[in-house]
Amino acid sequence: MKTPERRRQAQSGVVGEQLTLIDPPPFSPIWPKRGSLPERALRMLMDGKRIDHKDFIEHSCGWRLAAAIHELRGLGWPVDTIEVLRPTKHAPRRVIGLYRLEQKYAAMALSIAKGASDDE
Repeated sequence: MKTPERRRQAQSGVVGEQLTLIDPPPFSPIWPKRGSLPERALRMLMDGKRIDHKDFIEHSCGWRLAAAIHELRGLGWPVDTIEVLRPTKHAPRRVIGLYRLEQKYAAMALSIAKGASDDE
């Protein structure tokens, strides 16, 4: 007897798309501490730049871009990582992270900040 398709999918772990019953929380990030490395990275991202470690070193005098991005994500900033192949002689399969922030989030954050300053 032949196994039905949905049962074969269930056995393989592939059943379909996971649906969510709860809406995601509204976009309301926390701004990083002024002058910190996460704040410097955020300024670069909000300017529409895609940044990598080398860019961060050149423009912020900081070495810890991945840590800054990690902190930004913890503060609610949806920073995307794009993996880019950047081979070297000693590491022909080297992959680096290129970080970006969708401009719609930058615009929303500026709008939220402007609204907060208007209330004061």
